[in-house]
Amino acid sequence: MIPVTVYSEMTPNPSTMKFVANKYLLPTGASVEFENKAAAKGYSPLAEALFDFPFVTKVFIAVNFVTVAKTDNVPWDFITMELREFIREWISFEKEVLIAMPSQIQHEAHTETTNELNQGVSKPAHFEPSPLDDAIVDLLDQYVRPAVANDGGAIDFLGFEDGKVTVMLKGSCAGCPSSTATLKGGIENLLKQHLPEVKEVVAFNA
Repeated sequence: MIPVTVYSEMTPNPSTMKFVANKYLLPTGASVEFENKAAAKGYSPLAEALFDFPFVTKVFIAVNFVTVAKTDNVPWDFITMELREFIREWISFEKEVLIAMPSQIQHEAHTETTNELNQGVSKPAHFEPSPLDDAIVDLLDQYVRPAVANDGGAIDFLGFEDGKVTVMLKGSCAGCPSSTATLKGGIENLLKQHLPEVKEVVAFNA
């Protein structure tokens, strides 16, 4: 058993809470999100265990924190301490956080399965590489990722086509009421300022 501290942080998204550990959980820059227990099975024992709580609806794991999304019928006041202690003990006893990173193919297969259950939700389109990809990723890495991680989330660049940058928001940023304002007011303006070819930034949320 190793000494671990975990503290909880509110995020801009009222349905998510960020649990920050004083220990690295994933390699720098890595993050993974699970929508349900079945998706976590075989990849993240921690996420799988968290889904055993009836109020947990989504688990996002990044370098040194876990963001948990909950159902609306249970207030955070009743469950924050329980979740924080559960995550702290899991890390203290050096149980597996992530045993394998889901590949993009597996993620898309899972998304397609989900789509069959939820008509009208599309999976990310396949984007052809563009000359601006590296520049966009560099700007996101430098200016956007740290702020998004601070809020308990992550942003993935999906592609650039016809002046439009498509990103995927994960963790607390997915479904957050303020995420649209962040996209349009912050990220879109930043990219337009540095790259005149960029006309719009849109979010894909699976």
